[in-house]
Amino acid sequence: MTWQELRPVPLPERNLERLRRLAPFWIDRNWKVQLHGAENVPTFGPVILAANHMGWLDGPLLIFKTPRPAHALAKRELYEGRMGRLLTAAAQIPVSRTGTDAGALRMAAESVLAGQAVVIYPEGRRGSGDFKRLKGGVSWLALVTGAPVVPVSIFGTRPPGAGKDARPVKGAPIDVVFGTKLTTDAVEWPRSTELIEATTKRIGTHLRGALADAQELTGRELPGPLPKAAS
Repeated sequence: MTWQELRPVPLPERNLERLRRLAPFWIDRNWKVQLHGAENVPTFGPVILAANHMGWLDGPLLIFKTPRPAHALAKRELYEGRMGRLLTAAAQIPVSRTGTDAGALRMAAESVLAGQAVVIYPEGRRGSGDFKRLKGGVSWLALVTGAPVVPVSIFGTRPPGAGKDARPVKGAPIDVVFGTKLTTDAVEWPRSTELIEATTKRIGTHLRGALADAQELTGRELPGPLPKAAS
């Protein structure tokens, strides 16, 4: 029996929908956010949103401002206190960054196969946001589900030279660009290391191409690498 035949259970979205009606007002009061290419995100059915990752604000943007509800893989360290309760209520997916978190990937795959949108940061952590170094999670998820991968290029969430937890100044412009999708075929287990590496390379080429297109569209630049003390 394949994953596609298991009738996976979707993650709950009732609380997420409520938060998506309220939180955008907070974001829009503080920053000028413009979405581009929202039509590239399928309105229903499985999809993987593969986003670059530069600053703290990337997460809230992609939970509350995406064209449709999405479940993001968020580092487990965030699941404490008020933030942890918010992420849990919004049915986001906690992931450990030490090694491969098979449980988080299975949860993400089940959500996608149930017809939902999942956000993944292929770079694995905050950085320059240039998609140059990708981890294998995004290719594994694409190969397991066969879902389209939609590139997401974010600009303006971290000022140049600032640390990973910095926020843009109030009123700063932020651009989020959804690129054209890349499709892959689902492959049943076992999936070889060579296949995952080849798929990661293919996805990386597509993401970097979409990023270049997004830069041309918006005229925006990336903030550069994190300061050494923050990396």
